[in-house]
Amino acid sequence: MKRTRELLDLLGIDLPIVLAPMAGNSTPELVAAVSNAGGLGSYGCAMLSREQLIEEAQRMKALTNHSFNLNFFCHAPPNVTAEQERAWRDKLAPYYGEFGVDPNATVSGNRRPFDDETCEAVLAIAPKIVSFHFGMPNAEQVSRLKAAGMVLMSSATTSAEARRLVELGADVIVAQGLEAGGHRGMFLSSDINTQVGTMALVPQVVDAVNVPVIASGGVADARGVAAALALGAAAVQVGTAYLFTPQAKVSALHRAALRVTRDDATVLTNLFTGRPARGIVNRFVRELGPMNATAPQFPMAANAVTPLRAQVEQRGSGDFTPLWSGQAAALAHETDASELTRALATGALELLRDLGDRSRAEQQAHRAPAGR
Repeated sequence: MKRTRELLDLLGIDLPIVLAPMAGNSTPELVAAVSNAGGLGSYGCAMLSREQLIEEAQRMKALTNHSFNLNFFCHAPPNVTAEQERAWRDKLAPYYGEFGVDPNATVSGNRRPFDDETCEAVLAIAPKIVSFHFGMPNAEQVSRLKAAGMVLMSSATTSAEARRLVELGADVIVAQGLEAGGHRGMFLSSDINTQVGTMALVPQVVDAVNVPVIASGGVADARGVAAALALGAAAVQVGTAYLFTPQAKVSALHRAALRVTRDDATVLTNLFTGRPARGIVNRFVRELGPMNATAPQFPMAANAVTPLRAQVEQRGSGDFTPLWSGQAAALAHETDASELTRALATGALELLRDLGDRSRAEQQAHRAPAGR
C-alpha cells in the first residue's frame, strides 16, 4: 500500500482515516479524539468568526499534539437581489403563518468564504493541514499557505474538478462521491446530474491526478474503507458515522433522525442554504421539493429559513432542520470517536489481508497438479 504510506507520511498520521470536516457538528474534542487515535481530525470552520476560529484552534492544540486539519469554504460572495429574496420569502410565507414566525425575521447567512483575514488567522494558527470545499483560495493565498509549510487538500466531485484543483495548488484530493452527506464540493458545474458515485469516482480521480486521493462518501464501516482502498484511494474520509459519537455536536432531533435513517431516506437539497447538500428527507423537503429554483444563492437561502427552523425546533420537531446525513447512516452505530477511528482502520486492514490470503490460496490451488 505504497500510496497510503506516502499520504500518512505527508499528513503526519498513522491510520488512513480522515474525519470529515462537518461545519456546525465539529468540536475540538472530536478532532482530538480522531487525531489522538492515529487518524486525521478535521474541523469545519466555515461558520466561525476569526475570533472563534482562533479560540477553537487553541482548544484543539490543548487536546492533541498530533496533526489536525482546518477546513474552509471557497464560494464566491453571493449576489442576491431584493426580488429573489422576496420570492423566497413568499414561498415560505404559509409556513411563517402556520408557526407564527415574523415574516420580516432574518438571520444572516453565517458561512464565510475563505478570505485574506481568514488566511492571516490560519497562518497564525499554523495547522499542518488546511482543506477546502467549493474549489481553492486565490493564488496569493495558496502561495502563502504553502510557503508556511502547510499541506493543502480540496474536494472534487468529478475527475475534471480533481485536475483543476491540482492545477490550483492542491496537494491532496478528496474524491467526494454522490453518497456523501452535507454539501457537495462541486464548483465547475451546478448541475447535480453530473455527480458521480464513490465507486465510479475514486478510480477515475486516482487515474486523473498525480497526487494522493482520499475517498469520501458512503463509508461508515470497515468494509467501506477496505473497498475504497482497493479502488486506489490512499485513505478514506468518514463523516456521518462520526455523528453517532458523543464528541460530535449533534442536536437531539438530528441524532434521533440519524438512528432511524436508511439508504433511501436522504436526498440532495438546496432548500436550507442554496447549494446542493445531502440530508434526511423531512416535511420541508417533501413539500417544496428537494431542489427548488426559488432558493437564493448560497448561503443566502438560510436567511429566511433559520427563523422558521428555530420556531419549529422549539416545538420538538426537525421538520425544517437540515438533517445532514450520507447514504450509509444505517451502517453506523453509537461509539466513541477514538474507538471508531481504530476500528475502521484495523477492520479494513484485516479484510484486505483476508482477501489477499484467499487470492494466494486460490492461485496455489490452480497451480497444484491434478490428483490421480
